[in-house]
Amino acid sequence: MSILRRRLAAQARGGAVPASEQLKPWLNAGSSEKSQVNSSNGAVHDRASPQTPPAGSGLPNNGELTTIPGGSLSGDHARRTRPTKLFRRLLTETRPYWLLIGLLLLLNLLTTPLALLAPLPLKIAVDSAIGSHPLPGFLAGIVPAAATGSAEAVLLLAIGLVVVIALLNLLQELVATLLSTYAGERVTLDFRARLFRHAQRLSLARHDRQGTSDAIYRIQWDATSVQYVAVFGLTPFISAVFMLVGVFYVTARIDWQLAAIALVISPVLFLLTRMYRRRLRTGWRDAKQLDSSAFQVVQEVLGALRVVKAFGQEDRERERFVRKYSEGMWKRIRLSVLQSAFALLTGLTTAAGTAAVLYIGVHHVQQGTLTLGSLILVMGYLAQLYQPLQALSNSLVTLQSQLASADRAFSFLDEEPDVPERPHAIPLERSKGHVEFREVSFAYDDGQPALTAVSFDVPPGARVGIAGRTGAGKTTLINLLTRMYDPTSGDIRLDGTDLRAYRLSSLRNQFAIVLQEPILFSTTIAENIAYARPDASGREIFVAADAANAHDFICELEDGYDTLVGERGMTLSGGERQRIALARAFLKDAPILILDEPTSSVDIKTEAVIIDAMQRLMAGRTAFMIAHRLGTLDLCDIRFDLEHGRLAEARAEQPTRVM
Repeated sequence: MSILRRRLAAQARGGAVPASEQLKPWLNAGSSEKSQVNSSNGAVHDRASPQTPPAGSGLPNNGELTTIPGGSLSGDHARRTRPTKLFRRLLTETRPYWLLIGLLLLLNLLTTPLALLAPLPLKIAVDSAIGSHPLPGFLAGIVPAAATGSAEAVLLLAIGLVVVIALLNLLQELVATLLSTYAGERVTLDFRARLFRHAQRLSLARHDRQGTSDAIYRIQWDATSVQYVAVFGLTPFISAVFMLVGVFYVTARIDWQLAAIALVISPVLFLLTRMYRRRLRTGWRDAKQLDSSAFQVVQEVLGALRVVKAFGQEDRERERFVRKYSEGMWKRIRLSVLQSAFALLTGLTTAAGTAAVLYIGVHHVQQGTLTLGSLILVMGYLAQLYQPLQALSNSLVTLQSQLASADRAFSFLDEEPDVPERPHAIPLERSKGHVEFREVSFAYDDGQPALTAVSFDVPPGARVGIAGRTGAGKTTLINLLTRMYDPTSGDIRLDGTDLRAYRLSSLRNQFAIVLQEPILFSTTIAENIAYARPDASGREIFVAADAANAHDFICELEDGYDTLVGERGMTLSGGERQRIALARAFLKDAPILILDEPTSSVDIKTEAVIIDAMQRLMAGRTAFMIAHRLGTLDLCDIRFDLEHGRLAEARAEQPTRVM
């Protein structure tokens, strides 16, 4: 994470939520904490997880990627999965499409007989049209005598075969291209969807440490490896093996000595492939990690563009962008040199094999053991023989880039969420709103306690106000309640049951949250309100907006509820965004309400409108309100004062009704 972004994230955001009476507070110890707002994932948390990477990863403490002197870098803790295991996982991933891939393999196998037929017309033209040799045995029995009665007829037969073979090749290529494109895109879409789902399941702490750009890169670019390996790599590889066997067999039938000489280069190609494969795979893994790091620069700068422009740092950020991408550029250039060297060596090896076959083949023609047409046919087959050999070697080398991507994608899928769901977690239809903290302590990754032995009991329908200085632990407490994190010790209970016993989805469905910086999506106002309940009717959306005092200003907009709010809702004012967030909370109608500093960034007039809406929203619900303005907490029945992670004071209060 850049210095600029960390400084922006260093301000604490409070919350907004009300409460009631009957509490049993146990006042306890704590520690200070830094407050951070992560605008990229919409989560608010009081202490930023440290950005310290694992040892040997090449990542300094500021989260930016650098190269380890004398070694390679890796964002996956130098993880390296064996190719056989990767292939098994990739095949498992494509299981729903095995039938399609099987059909594609059959189509690709057709290239073998078509390739074997390709040089045949030239042999017929040389030996039977120009010369006087009979047609090859398998043709003599199926071609009518009229087609072989003269040299002209034989030549026309050869020309006809050229056209037919070319047409069959084109049809096979057309169908195979369409089928491989469909299968590849479907496989990639399913894999991307799985990665995207997993990214949402991973904890906030993981995204804080690695950055969301790392997950985006793996979903968007590393996910394509599954189609390249399983569809565009595996089927051509298998068909190349069949081509190699078929061409060698036919060549051996014509002249076994030439076939044996042609295959002498195979061990050389194998050794070259083995030598270059590992170096290329390691290099591609490092290059992709550099690309991911450079992509993070783009996401950071565009996400904080207003700040970049305000401080006139465009040139500085451009230089940072160029510096980051230059590292990846030079890495890819070095990989290109390696691949070119491999191609040069394999090309020289096959050229040497071709020269040896030509030399010995000419001597066989001179000795009369081989016709000129047969030599031409063998040389044509030799090209077909070396083509799959080179294809096998090149595919094993170029495949290393995709295997590096697959390794990164699967390492992402193998990451376990910090907040797991128990195997037999129970559903929760609608909570009563009874919340208990029992000796709850929590520390972020650096080990410094954010909360220490906090205990209290909030009855259903209570309005709890949470006050305290920046870094006191207010938002950490809320994040624990919504199970964004699990406590280090102690337990949190909802309706008498430990939060960890509930299904995560049904637990979080009990909360309606309004943040200090409301998160809106780049869609219409109506869809933003309905995000809480996508199946809500238009009337329900209007009623929720009216309850949040948002209906009037929405109707004044040219497109009303169909108005596009822009990225993060920036086409609206802060107060308007906040009221839409309140409308979303009204529509969700959750039993527990969390208000995180909902009025801290609006003027007094707008604050009065928002407080009026909040008062209606809190009715009949358990509510937690974080605020720095103590006057905002006059709506609450209970007041918690946090100091350095301790519950310093807890008292019941007489709520003030704002008219």
